[in-house]
Formats: sequence, C-alpha cells, structure tokens
Amino acid sequence: MKLIYEQSVAGRPGVKLPAADVPRAADLPAGLLRDEPAGLPEVSELDVVRHYTNLSRRNFSVDTNFYPLGSCTMKYNAKVLENAAGLFSPYHPMTALLPTGERFSQGSLGMLHELGRWLAEITGMDEVTTQPLAGAHGEMTGIMLIAAYHKAKGNRKKYVVVPDSSHGTNPASAAMVGYEIITVPTAPYGDMDLELFRQAMNDEVAAVMMTCPNTLGLFNPHIREIADIAHAHDALMYYDGANLNAILGKVRPGDVGFDVIHVNLHKTFGTPHGGGGPGSGPVGVKTSLVPFLPMPRIVKKDDDSYALETDRPASIGRTANFFGNFGVMVKAFAYMAMLGREGLIQVSEQAVLNANYIMSQLKDYYDLPYDQTCMHECVFSAGKQLRHGVHAIDIAKYLIDRGYHPPTVYFPLIVKDAIMIEPTETESKATMDAFIAVMREAAAAAEKDPEALHTAPVSMPVSRLDETKAAREQNVCHMKW
Repeated sequence: MKLIYEQSVAGRPGVKLPAADVPRAADLPAGLLRDEPAGLPEVSELDVVRHYTNLSRRNFSVDTNFYPLGSCTMKYNAKVLENAAGLFSPYHPMTALLPTGERFSQGSLGMLHELGRWLAEITGMDEVTTQPLAGAHGEMTGIMLIAAYHKAKGNRKKYVVVPDSSHGTNPASAAMVGYEIITVPTAPYGDMDLELFRQAMNDEVAAVMMTCPNTLGLFNPHIREIADIAHAHDALMYYDGANLNAILGKVRPGDVGFDVIHVNLHKTFGTPHGGGGPGSGPVGVKTSLVPFLPMPRIVKKDDDSYALETDRPASIGRTANFFGNFGVMVKAFAYMAMLGREGLIQVSEQAVLNANYIMSQLKDYYDLPYDQTCMHECVFSAGKQLRHGVHAIDIAKYLIDRGYHPPTVYFPLIVKDAIMIEPTETESKATMDAFIAVMREAAAAAEKDPEALHTAPVSMPVSRLDETKAAREQNVCHMKW
C-alpha cells in the first residue's frame, strides 16, 4: 500500500483551510521561518479515507479476530462502555482541583469513590486509590506503599521475594523502589516451591510479590500458608492483579493473606488494552497501609457530598495526575454496574471453562508441562514440534496467516518454547473450535511440511522481521516528501 505522501498529487487538496481570523501577535525570528513550503501531502478526502480504512483492516484486534494473548486478558470491550465514557467527555477531570471545583464535580467524584469501594469489596481490601495509570505503575505504587510502611515502623528491609514464573514487571518494580530481588524456583507441581520459599524468607524481606493464579494458569493451594510465613517475618504480601479475571467473585485476595493489590482495569473490567494504553492500575490496601496512600483522597461527607482530602502527613504523595485515567475508570464502573455481582462471577466461571476446554482439546497435540486443571489460561510447550525443527514462533506466524492473533509465546520463561493461551469468557465455543482446528493443523504441518511453518506468514505485507533489529532501529517515519 502506498503511503499517504506517495499518493500526493499537486493541486488535489482534500480540504480548504479558512483564512486566519486572529491578528499576528509577533514576528518570528528569521531562523524559525521556513525557507520552503511545509510539503504536506495533497490528497482528496476519499484518498485519505481509503488509506486509513485499508490500514485498519491490516490490524489484529479483539474487534476483528480471536486474540488469545495469554497473561494479558484481551477481552472484548463492549461498545456501551465507550458510550458511558462519552457522557463525561465535556468534563475535564482536573475541574475538582479548582478552588470551587468540588461543587461542580460531585458526579465524577462520586463515581470514583464508588468505583474504589466496589474494587475494595471485590478484592477484599479496605481502601483503594485509582491514581496509578497502568499495572506496572500500580506495582511501583504498591511497593512504595510497602516501603513507607516499613520505614514508619523502623524496619530494616532489603529484599522482595518473587517466584521465577512472575511477570517481569514484578522484580523491575521492586528494584525501582530500591529493593534487591530473591527469586524462588517453581516446583514440579507448577507453583512456587514451598520449601525453598521457607528457606528464602528472612527478617530483611519487605514483601512477597505473587500472581495467583500464576502465569502457568494454576492457583496456588498453599497461598494461605505462604502468607502466614511472610507475615511471621513482618513481610507484606503483594498481589499482582493481572490474572484477577480468573477468580472474580470466587476468591478475594485480601481474604487469603494479601495486603496490597493492583488491579488491571484494562484486563479485568472491560476497558481497552494494548498498544501501550490506555491502562489503569488502581491499588487496594489493608488498613495498615491506608495512611500512606497517594493524595488527594476522595472522602464522602456526612451530607453525602464528596470532597478532596489532602491532610495525610504519611502519604507517599501524588503518583499521577488527578485520579488516573478517568475515561478508563468510567468504562470499568459501567462494566461492573452492567454485570452486577452474579455477572462478574459468571465472567470467571466462563473464562476458566473456556481455558480448560482448549487445554483438553490440544493436550494430545502439544506438550503440556503441567497437566492439571487450569484457571483462565493454559500453557503448552512446542516440545513435540521442536523434534521437527519447528519452534513456538513458527506456530505463532502460521496462526497469523490463518486469521488469528498468536497466543503469547516464550513466556513464562520456565517453559521451553511456551505457548500461552487465554481465550477469555467472551469467546464462543464455535470460535474456539475453529482456533483448535488451526492449532491441530499447525501440529500436523510441523510433522509433514515444517517449511510451511518456517516461511509463514505469507499473506501479510511483511513476513519474518529481524525483531531485535526492528526494536533497536525503529523507523516509524518512512515518508516521501
């Protein structure tokens, strides 16, 4: 497809700009003036519409394709949620910070306060801040809260413990706050090795960061015991909420020993995800950490009005503008209101059912390192295919040709040539059956015609990229002027 600049034809503009209706305020220095015209493309409105429409058709998205990206919960985003966010479009979220802004922001403040209350109830926490702008930002905020807690107690803490199956942001967030990392290996049963964890714990551990269910899609049956061991050393339990979609209404992390949690609204509560944003990572805490939460805080007064509270001397301070990504939170609020308690429970039940169905249908075609009932996602290995020189990346590329976004590959790192599949609750059996058929085709091709997998994809504008080179030498401005 030609780039928009390549389609330019002199004398064929798509818009006629009106003459400037404001006076020229000042003369620009000669060095800032152009020597030549800007060189903008001259294309008709029809050219522009067709160009960007055709570009959009080359994208993979939840709206166009099955998107089984493991550990990321790429669920469908209902359009009614976009409509809900649109209701607030005339409102600027900074309004409440103006001298009389609280008076004109009662609806928005009330929505945010209620969202925090709902999230606290769902997660078993006592209070929630909605400031963090993404999951990793929530992680860092949570670890900052933990650091403030230990500092206030006079604790000398040095380490954060993470399983070797953890998301990479866990150790990164802890390291950014100044902690050293202790990594505990996974046991043959698929969870953090309990005995090695006991040996790793000491009085200098500030926190244990866990995802439960973990990135293998398995719920840790020892989680209460792990929390008790951590608390015995005055360490706090941190819950990475990336996989919360699997346990909505079934388990509240706060009830099994977790003290801090971040919630990915863009994974669990029906808001957009991908392309770097928009995200949202509210953080919930138990009572002992409430004094350290970011401010300003939204409080509900006796007359049922809402106000901003800034008198919190122990607060870690502001971590983001206003209260986070406001539009994303409106969508999450609408999602919860639309589904209600029973609907959210059904979300987790259907997500778990879908993942186990896919696992049962593919376990004879791909290696299954941990052959047990999974939660919201299942993790295979391309071990059988490796014997024919076919890797997980080859299978991923083959799926692109067949119209599917690939699952996550090569993660978690503890599984060789991992293929991590998360179907989410919004996918039908018919969709999953079609995907399963293609995955079986890929397994058969690995044995009979591995070269077909090595050359995939053949239907895309580009085939195999040098991904390392592409990341290090990005060229996003290829234009002909």
